[in-house]
Amino acid sequence: MSKYKIALLDGDGIGPEIMTEAVKVLRLVEQRNDVSFELIHTPFGASAYFECGDPFPEQTKKVCDEADAILKGPIGLNHEDSKKIPVDMQPERGALLPLRRRYNTYANFRPVYLPQGLAHFSPLKKEIIGDGIDIMIIRELVGGLYFGNKETGVNADGIRYVKETLEYDEVQIRRIAKVAFETAMKRKKVLHNIHKSNVLKSSVLWNEIIEETAKDYPEVKVIHILVDAAATYLCLNPGQFDVMVMENMFGDILSDQGGGILGSLGLMPSACLGDTKAYYEPSHGSAPDIAGKNIANPYSMIGSVAMMLEMSFGMDTEAKNVWHAMQSVFAQGYSTPDLSKPGAGVKMIDTQSFGDLVVAELGKLPVG
Repeated sequence: MSKYKIALLDGDGIGPEIMTEAVKVLRLVEQRNDVSFELIHTPFGASAYFECGDPFPEQTKKVCDEADAILKGPIGLNHEDSKKIPVDMQPERGALLPLRRRYNTYANFRPVYLPQGLAHFSPLKKEIIGDGIDIMIIRELVGGLYFGNKETGVNADGIRYVKETLEYDEVQIRRIAKVAFETAMKRKKVLHNIHKSNVLKSSVLWNEIIEETAKDYPEVKVIHILVDAAATYLCLNPGQFDVMVMENMFGDILSDQGGGILGSLGLMPSACLGDTKAYYEPSHGSAPDIAGKNIANPYSMIGSVAMMLEMSFGMDTEAKNVWHAMQSVFAQGYSTPDLSKPGAGVKMIDTQSFGDLVVAELGKLPVG
């Protein structure tokens, strides 16, 4: 029997609610397969700051260090509550970026997946969606503006200023390029390289390394496209994209736009991989306005479980079963209040009921 230790970072807002549903799925996966999961809940984010005085406390670091994979819920507070935490200790700066830095999770996978059964969620016209949308956005996650030097102050003229550095080196670019090409080889062998080389010198180097790496993957067609054009085409013709690779900030923005064309970031799980450690998380925020109401859809959290099963534990078939189970629930006409409005013609259920239905559907599917 394979045994894995998983760190569960419940996070803030709706995090604990949707994590509960993810745990249901993991427990059923245990029953259906020759595998055992040791699940360890540990504080992370704003809730950890108020509980421990640190959004990424030492006890959590120890649990994560010893885990085979990390499953992370969304973090963050509303604007007013965020002011209760010192700026550098707020969850994104004090927990999320240090998590990425600690485990060097440089490769972020964000699937933008909209099969026909989910097409009604999208704001796009049917003729634009066509047979569905299936894009893998690969975002470099530990470089660029987010991790560059930061400086604030007042200059000699008494004017407040801020300076942030966008920095990449060829090693950082080459390793994410390799991930993107390897992913393209497993899919349609088309890679869109997203850049802004008409303005940014960082993109000039980025493109040079992409072109050098492409020589090792002659079967992959590389299409270079400016980031602003890519944003437009994601709305007008998303079907042209299969694998997209981009630097950190571009990836942050375009993957959120990907959630927009699906109809909700609640439909976007993600995987963040380094050479020795990976964590998995929903792409959306903690939604404090609906926390505790049992109306948040756990799709992105359970989808992150599916990605973990595949990418960390090699359980490809069971990962596909989890995806199929979730889509079956939607196909039967069920939805949650955060995704659908009253009168939308769906059978409205709560967070817990959605998780229960996913578990029921998964239980019907053959193993292996």
